[in-house]
Amino acid sequence: MTQQKRKFGFETRMLHAGHIPDPVTGARAVPIYQTTSYVFEDTDKAAQLFELKQYGNIYTRINNPTNAVFEERIASLENGTGAVATASGMAAQFAVFMTLLEPGDEIVSSSHLYGGTKTQFTHTFKKLGVKAHFVDPTDMQAWERAITPKTRALYGETIGNPRGSVLDIEPLAALAHAHNVPLIVDSTFATPYLCRPLDWGADIVVHSATKFIGGHGSSIAGVLIDSGRFDFSSFPTIAAPDPAYHDLKFYETFGHYGFLMKARTVTVRDTGAALSPFNAFLLIQGLETLSVRMERHVQNAQAIAAFLAQHPKVAWVAYAGLPDNPYHALAQKYTPKGPGAVFTFGIKSDNARQAGKTFIESLHLFSHLANVGDARSLVIHPASTTHQQLSDAELEEAGIDAGMIRLSIGLETTEDLLWDLDQALQLT
Repeated sequence: MTQQKRKFGFETRMLHAGHIPDPVTGARAVPIYQTTSYVFEDTDKAAQLFELKQYGNIYTRINNPTNAVFEERIASLENGTGAVATASGMAAQFAVFMTLLEPGDEIVSSSHLYGGTKTQFTHTFKKLGVKAHFVDPTDMQAWERAITPKTRALYGETIGNPRGSVLDIEPLAALAHAHNVPLIVDSTFATPYLCRPLDWGADIVVHSATKFIGGHGSSIAGVLIDSGRFDFSSFPTIAAPDPAYHDLKFYETFGHYGFLMKARTVTVRDTGAALSPFNAFLLIQGLETLSVRMERHVQNAQAIAAFLAQHPKVAWVAYAGLPDNPYHALAQKYTPKGPGAVFTFGIKSDNARQAGKTFIESLHLFSHLANVGDARSLVIHPASTTHQQLSDAELEEAGIDAGMIRLSIGLETTEDLLWDLDQALQLT
């Protein structure tokens, strides 16, 4: 009798994918391989490893056994063909584009972006001869108009930071593929538990694993995941001989894994943006409770957004989980378990900036800091912190006003969070 291969569920894979107990010691937890390098069996084996003719460990800047478990696990959860971990979310994003692009290339991106991403695309890419065009992500015609013969990728965030817009991934992927370019999606706010962009046609997903994936505000990390479906056979940077690796043709040699191999063995190797094994270990601990934590994050976020929407001191709330939100229908489609736990709101006041300052300084449970996705609840004023490098015009384009407050809802008792927000609002 032939036994069918079982497709394991999300929770099973978040606990087991990419790892079996250590055969030597029997250790159940993933060991931390805190080493810089690895002993080669002999000179021939070493040569084969460096020529990429055999898979194995060379140097932790390229790969590491602890990192490999994290990479395989997140790839399984995103339904990808593989993943490469990096030192931060910004490094993961940078690695994707530096693997794909050459000087003179262009990208088209949603304008609803994290401020650091907007700065990287606008200023750092400019130094490298790459131009970014920004469009309203809700306007599919604007996306198409911005595409030129030099366009090499489309980019957006599943849930825009901090505006809370929801990206319409399916038609955007179809548009990208009609122009023979990949769609890259930052899905940090959603995590693979709430949305898997690859299932909707995206080609590459990036995460700041610093956020909900790690979950405890203890480690900075990033990861990129490839679907393995995009045809890179005519994509110059992946298909053509690579002078950085003795003219190796990555697509011809590795097929659907060609992009990931080049990202790992050329881009991450040469930029040095490697993830530390200890941080990989902490991220694995985070993944093991991801679904449980995200359910609680969303439950709290929904209750708090509904409370603020009815509060007499609140002018507006931008959370796609509310029925009157313009992105509610898209959220129902792409994030049916809830549109994350990060959202913004505005305070009713003649002086929005001062009201926001008073509010933040009156909170007791919410920590005022530049992060999201922690088990603890967090608060920040984007216009003066995370997005302060943007001009007034760029802030308006990103949908950020002077009084916007961003909340990242944690795992505390719901009633305690409601009390804290209410008492701070009463003082504004």
